[in-house]
Order: sequence, then C-alpha cells, then structure tokens
Amino acid sequence: MIVDDDPLVRSALSHFVSRAPEITVVAQAEDGREALSTVEREKPDVVMMDVQMPEMNGIEATAAIAQRWPDVRILAVTTLDGSDTVLPMLSAGASGYLLKDSSAEDIVTGVREVFAGQSSLSPRIASMLIRHVRDSTPAATAADALEPLTDREEEVLQCLAKGMSNAEIAKALIVSEGTVKAHLGRMMSKWHLRDRVQILVTAAHAGLVTFR
Repeated sequence: MIVDDDPLVRSALSHFVSRAPEITVVAQAEDGREALSTVEREKPDVVMMDVQMPEMNGIEATAAIAQRWPDVRILAVTTLDGSDTVLPMLSAGASGYLLKDSSAEDIVTGVREVFAGQSSLSPRIASMLIRHVRDSTPAATAADALEPLTDREEEVLQCLAKGMSNAEIAKALIVSEGTVKAHLGRMMSKWHLRDRVQILVTAAHAGLVTFR
C-alpha cells in the first residue's frame, strides 16, 4: 500500500514496485487518516509511507498502524532527511527509511527487506542516525558493556553503518545473503535487539561505528 499526498509520486512508486513479480500494490491513500481506514480494510503486508501530509502526517499514522496492526511493516519513503523527521518516524515504528531520490531498485529492495522483517535505510539516513546518536548521547553505552562481536560480525556492522542492504553486504564480503542474515541474527541475539536499526543505534552509542 502506498501513502502519499502527491498523486504523481503514488503513481511512480506504484510503477516501480509493481515491476517486481512478487509485489502487488493493493491500495493507495493520500494522507494518514485515509491510510488508517485503508489498512483496516486491505490489511497490506507493507505500507510505503510519506511523512509530510495534510490531515494526519506519516509519523502519526505510522504510530497508529504499529499499535493497531503490529504485523504490518512500514517503510518511510520521503524527501525529508532531518533528525527531527527520521528519528520520530523510526521511533513511531517504521522499519525502514528511504529518500525519494533512491533508485527504483533500492526502493523495491527496501520493500522486500521490511517485508522479510529486516530494516532498510538510505546511506545518508544511516549516517545521520549514527551522527545524531553519538552527538546527543556520546557515552550512553560503554562498548565493554556489550557482548563482543566476532571479526566477521564487526565487518557486517561497518557495512550496515554505510546503509548497505543484505545483498550489498553479501557482495562486499563475498558471502551469501543467508550468511549475512545469520550474522545479523547473532548480533541481535547478543545485544538483545529486534532489528538492524537498533543494532546501528546501540553500536553508535558505544562508539563502535562512525558516520561518513
């Protein structure tokens, strides 16, 4: 399902993701309020959510959907890349955050990733998130308080900090996507986290990743 107040953007996003044979656009909505009634009716697997909209913005709509339909995954797709937008959107329950200047391939990958229970972040968003966390709470979590990572897990973490997808990490490290998922799963288990965004935030708190 696609939520955006610009009909041209909705049309473009629908065209991009519908080219993937396993993805079907079941509905569209032009603001957060309409999104809630449409989610209730259609029960989509993934909602592509704009942030700045009339009636009800994407942050409010995301929080409401996450509370009422926790199985529905939300991917923010927007032009806004400031910490005053990104962090509230992720905190509200979005599983990913992509910018509208992302390639069609990256947007399709983002939909696939959040559907699979992963998180998807544009490289600029990943860098901004790391920078904001480190600047606002530079010593919130000591690195020695975390269970240490293996060398390979550390390599995966540094790739994650660049905003790379599982496929991109697999290509960079010359391993399979399954291996990357296994490493991420072990990292979440070690640090008692639920997704890739939390891995990034925790690592940034501990000074284990740097922004570019």
